[in-house]
Amino acid sequence: MILGWAASAGAQTSARSPRTLGGGVCGTSNWVCVAECIDSSCMDQCLREGCEQALGRLRACTTKAGCAPDDTTCSARACGGMCQRAFEPAPKSPEKEKPRPCEGFSVESQGAPPKEVVGRWELSAATLKPEPEGSPARLNPEPRPDYVRTLEVTPSGCFILRTKLEDATLGQGNFLEVRSWGSFAVTKDKVVLKPKDGQAVGKVCGAPRVIGLSKGKFLGPRYTFSVEKDTLTLVVDDASKRTFQFQRTQAEDTQEAGKP
Repeated sequence: MILGWAASAGAQTSARSPRTLGGGVCGTSNWVCVAECIDSSCMDQCLREGCEQALGRLRACTTKAGCAPDDTTCSARACGGMCQRAFEPAPKSPEKEKPRPCEGFSVESQGAPPKEVVGRWELSAATLKPEPEGSPARLNPEPRPDYVRTLEVTPSGCFILRTKLEDATLGQGNFLEVRSWGSFAVTKDKVVLKPKDGQAVGKVCGAPRVIGLSKGKFLGPRYTFSVEKDTLTLVVDDASKRTFQFQRTQAEDTQEAGKP
């Protein structure tokens, strides 16, 4: 499976180093990086440099202001200036949200995906990092709860990858769902996700935000896949053999659900 924008995919493999993000604020480059990650260590790397420092200052401000955990407006009200400095400014002409990007998607030459992979899956376990040669792969049974990662595959061969970044990551009152979507291309037991576009959608500093990710460059590793009952397993097709397990979830809003 080729998973999205190249820079952060490197954080998931042993062959390449993750890119360095800077600028001192959280912005499009960070969300593009997150859009191709599966595991929390990759996402941590995407948010570490510049963005991490900015969010640390914002958290210090909300703590000093005594913001209650359930007060979603306190960050913007008490630390509005600090919040604005922590994030990339909103564009003057923001794009509109695409809530159902797989609608009208046409099956490509490889054909429709296997029926057993169609549906919605949530990450349940991931290898921590490449293990020394000869060591058995270990699974992390508890991916970070503030990094909820889902993969949706439609009967037409479209996929949507979603990562929820909530206030534990972005600071109190801020949240984004980072999405990428495109073609789910299967050849025998190999799968390549070919992203075509993406968005980060949510609320930042008390205001709705839609951030386009269409300028990303699409590269990354290939995966083998297998399905056993309600478990989807993806294994990086390289020497690292990094493994990701997803559990099937009930999703009333799964795109194309109920279609013949």
